[in-house]
Amino acid sequence: MSVSSDVCARLADGLRRNEALWECLHRFPALNLSAWYLGAGCVAQTIWNLAHGKPPSADILDYDLVYYDRDLSEEGEDRVTREARELVADLPIEVDVTNEARVHIWYSERFGYGIRPYQSTEDAIGTWPTTATAIGVRPNGRQLEVWAPFGVDDLFNRVVRPNRVQITSAIYDAKVTRWVARWPSLVALPWEEGVGSCGLRRLDATVR
Repeated sequence: MSVSSDVCARLADGLRRNEALWECLHRFPALNLSAWYLGAGCVAQTIWNLAHGKPPSADILDYDLVYYDRDLSEEGEDRVTREARELVADLPIEVDVTNEARVHIWYSERFGYGIRPYQSTEDAIGTWPTTATAIGVRPNGRQLEVWAPFGVDDLFNRVVRPNRVQITSAIYDAKVTRWVARWPSLVALPWEEGVGSCGLRRLDATVR
């Protein structure tokens, strides 16, 4: 399954209206990171803001920059975090930087259960909590490159569908409660109507 050029163009048109996000896409290539994407909430919530008639950057808590580097040291990730934040220090945003290669090191301490190491940034995106927010974007020349394991229909239709390959129902419920308060037209599906199941990786429906 592939993302059509029309869909990429539609997504780009929406994201371009979030000036800070669009500026990040232009600046982050200077970091020379391996397999990086800007993704998750900042992408989905920009689209939701536009659908609700809100300013494109409203209620976006942070901008997730993810990459994959086999340097698993905390110091290495901290260095990238500093460099990324310095690069966009003039923008009114908070950047959250994650080296997906080392997530398994700290995941159990934060969430109470362990996961296997991710094999790539794309592998990691495939485990993100909902189908609509499991999305990463980056520039490719003058085009927008999109990695969306579950497609973008749920994103544009404002459907919040749990991706159960890794998260728990409690994590999902907490996100839904927070999101629906900010974007009330979201259609939040129950846990039972999600995709995948805990402990599995859904990598068979990759969209690129």
